[in-house]
Amino acid sequence: MIVMGVETSCDETSVAISKDGKTMLSNVVLSQMELHASFGGVVPEIASREHVKGITAVFEEALKQAKITAKDVDLVAVTKGPGLIGSLLVGINAAKAFAFAHQIPIIGVHHIAGHIYANQIEGEMRFPLVCLVVSGGHTELILMRDHYRFEKLGETLDDAVGEAFDKVARVLGLGYPGGPKIDAQAVKGTPSYPMPDVPRKDEFTFSYSGLKSHVINLLNTMKMKGETVNVPNMCASFQEAAVEQLIYKSRQAVDAIGATMFMIAGGVAANKRLRARVEETFKDVEVLVPPFTYCTDNAAMMSIAGYYRYQMRPDNEGLSINGYPRLDLTEND
Repeated sequence: MIVMGVETSCDETSVAISKDGKTMLSNVVLSQMELHASFGGVVPEIASREHVKGITAVFEEALKQAKITAKDVDLVAVTKGPGLIGSLLVGINAAKAFAFAHQIPIIGVHHIAGHIYANQIEGEMRFPLVCLVVSGGHTELILMRDHYRFEKLGETLDDAVGEAFDKVARVLGLGYPGGPKIDAQAVKGTPSYPMPDVPRKDEFTFSYSGLKSHVINLLNTMKMKGETVNVPNMCASFQEAAVEQLIYKSRQAVDAIGATMFMIAGGVAANKRLRARVEETFKDVEVLVPPFTYCTDNAAMMSIAGYYRYQMRPDNEGLSINGYPRLDLTEND
């Protein structure tokens, strides 16, 4: 089965083609990261316009790299949410036009389901499993007892971990996106600055507003005192505290469920310290981490998720697909 994935939920225009839910034939990603960097974050209107400018060429390049034609595609799977509504609608309408023109079934797929299924591209899921989803907009623990069956165990009560990374990077003057900037600085430093303890009261919920505010207040206090900030050490201190919370909560979830596998997914899954801690902590269960290529937004993960979504419910949503800025993963879209 040949599945075309389309992803435009934020600032990457991507189209990918996979075979039988495993083999990637192509994965074309047109990134806008440099364009938005000067603004310190993604500007929704600019993102939408850039998607419009690049979407047709990305479709054509994906087919070219896969060495197939439109008539070889069996299914189109497009991200329908969550995400920036303007960006989502560009991809959805392009996907619907392609599917309609070539009489191909089309389905809408949850963006986070895509991130989770990035692990399936070069690995094999074993159930029951617990997946830690970490990105700029999401920090949550998901239980899967079978393919495309999601149960939410817990989520952040306030900021997502990726948001905290971006904010701390901004106040340190490191620029956007914050995660890779802090990760690069942290490896040159040591965690020498005091950070709050991990909130342990609620087993599976996260909280990052306190940690973020602590760093900002610490930096302001040091500035008022005329003290010099050791940026690598500050990054290492913040990152260690942020990752420790993720690991602690994940360990609690794996033990409570009796999971046979643990996975991470989302943009923050590319964080080197997080990956190292996962390897250290979960030696007693199978671990899957997505390849760095598939951590950030891409259509490869959407095509794989679409394949399994279609196995679960082989329908054709056609022109009824719409975009949703907020969409609950556990509704199985």
